[in-house]
Amino acid sequence: MATNYSLFGGADSLDEGRSTAERSPRRVIPASEKGECAHVAPPQDPKDFLWLMTEEPHRTRRMAIMKAHPEVTKLMGLEPLTKWVVLFVVSLQVGLSILLRNRSPTSPLFIFIAYAIGGTANHNIFLAIHEITHNLAFRGVAPNKLLAIFANLPIGIPYSAAFKGYHIEHHKFMGQDGIDTDLPTRLELLLLNNVLGKVFFATFQILFYALRPTFVRSQRLTRWHFLNIAVQLVFDYALVKAFGVRPLIYLIMSSFFAGSLHPFAGHFIAEHYLWDGLEQETFSYYGPLNILAYNVGYHNEHHDFPSIPWTRLPALRAMAPEFYDNIPSHPSWPMVIVNFIRDKEVGIFARAKRLGKGRPLNCSNKHTPTPAAQDEEVVSDAGTSEEESDKSE
Repeated sequence: MATNYSLFGGADSLDEGRSTAERSPRRVIPASEKGECAHVAPPQDPKDFLWLMTEEPHRTRRMAIMKAHPEVTKLMGLEPLTKWVVLFVVSLQVGLSILLRNRSPTSPLFIFIAYAIGGTANHNIFLAIHEITHNLAFRGVAPNKLLAIFANLPIGIPYSAAFKGYHIEHHKFMGQDGIDTDLPTRLELLLLNNVLGKVFFATFQILFYALRPTFVRSQRLTRWHFLNIAVQLVFDYALVKAFGVRPLIYLIMSSFFAGSLHPFAGHFIAEHYLWDGLEQETFSYYGPLNILAYNVGYHNEHHDFPSIPWTRLPALRAMAPEFYDNIPSHPSWPMVIVNFIRDKEVGIFARAKRLGKGRPLNCSNKHTPTPAAQDEEVVSDAGTSEEESDKSE
């Protein structure tokens, strides 16, 4: 029986995006008890982002789920398995880097292992740090930050401390221009809004996510940032001193592949880019790659309840199917990358933005809200434990 992709996302097949004049609807949404109706919204304006005045959707759905299923709180809490997975993957990567110390970094075997094994392993590490950022590995902030610094070692470049601050803001201020650094900038829109630009963006995603925050919103450095940098530099120096530079080249190459044209890297685009004219800001993916990706594909579920660890996100979906089974999702991360590049109706512009509090109106798009339309109250990420993380700094 063929898979019914009627409620899946914008990455169903290679047939997508072929028609430039008239596009056949490929998304359907529940309409009534009699059946389903096609979603036929016009394509988004490719010259600007989608500006919204509405609140981000996750707080509202979280409150509704907690009212309908108060037992959801039993899913919140720590996951002791995380630290053991981190230990295994860090050991694997360090071991492989040492084993490859006598291989040329330009040899086919070195590149293949760095892409297939190293890219997968380091992407797993990226997502381990993401999980630890929500303080879900240990009881207490400091042990989680120390584990994140340890997990950072195979990445080769220190970033776990900085990522924590930016990621918490991504949850609390999702879509707010100038605050949520997950959003592309207007410069990226101007320079990369074509096929070649999207190829460049997809190839060097890791650099965009690493460098964009420093230009958009700088952080106040804390002792955790300095500890992260110091530990990483000592580790890199010791690795090079003992085994030469090739192990470090392997680790950094693995990190690059992990955030480039790699099957797992499709989740960077899949999570929050808009598809098919819908104003749906978050998409989930329920396929097999979640096994090696800390279930990050359950992304609506994660944003609804950041305090539920990765092992229990499928249980959340099973507990509240009336909230999740009717939300379009992506069937494939690799196909997301392919159709992001090919499809003219999705691109750098396909992100929902809101004006950050107090920011001036600087866009001519008719959908752009005025500052007066912004809510005065900042919606917090209720139920998360990470909000206390920086109180002691």
